[in-house]
Amino acid sequence: MAKKKKGESPQTIQNVEQTLTRTEQYLEENYKTMLTVLAVVVGLVGLFWLARIFVSNRNEEAQSQMYQAERYLEMDSVRLALYGDGNYLGFLDIAREYKYTNAGNLARYGAGISYLHLGEYEEAISFLRKYSKKDKLIGSLAIGAIGDAWVEMGDLDKGIAQYIEAAEYASNDFNTPLFLMKAGELYELTGNYSEALRLYQRIKSEYPESTEGSSIDKYIARAKLLIN
Repeated sequence: MAKKKKGESPQTIQNVEQTLTRTEQYLEENYKTMLTVLAVVVGLVGLFWLARIFVSNRNEEAQSQMYQAERYLEMDSVRLALYGDGNYLGFLDIAREYKYTNAGNLARYGAGISYLHLGEYEEAISFLRKYSKKDKLIGSLAIGAIGDAWVEMGDLDKGIAQYIEAAEYASNDFNTPLFLMKAGELYELTGNYSEALRLYQRIKSEYPESTEGSSIDKYIARAKLLIN
């Protein structure tokens, strides 16, 4: 077994000293640059956290304002929900003044639903499209509400397309059969009974326990009759 060396050679010591000298020279030459980079990084991190705190506070403000707007919408006081009552902001002002917050985004959905109730369908579509669909349930309802607006304006084909999109977007036991049923009924109105039957049979197969599934047999029978 070879014996372990007790010391380093003069050449090794010289190489180490040269490396240290080069490192010191580099640090001296780039000292200001490194400090500047460090300051920029620290500043960016600080700005990021300040922005998060600011947005969080703004979101809380928007939520406290929107509570009353939601209450008005539930009470069918749609104009108060949309425009506010003088003490609390309505969906429109919340969406505009707090547009970078989650609550401001949700206010766009509220404004779209309010316009839908008021019969202002193009405005409803505009706001519902601006809503950023971060939640599958509400996102599906927003897509379906756009379908409602198209149907009210007489464009059944666009209504069908939106209902099917809403059904696929949600992919749950509530929204999906609901919008499949709405699309199926529109297919019947347009005389496309085979497509209506296909959607009804899908509800029966995939969502038998849903509200729509409990009464789907009569729709299937009617579609078959109309086809024949």
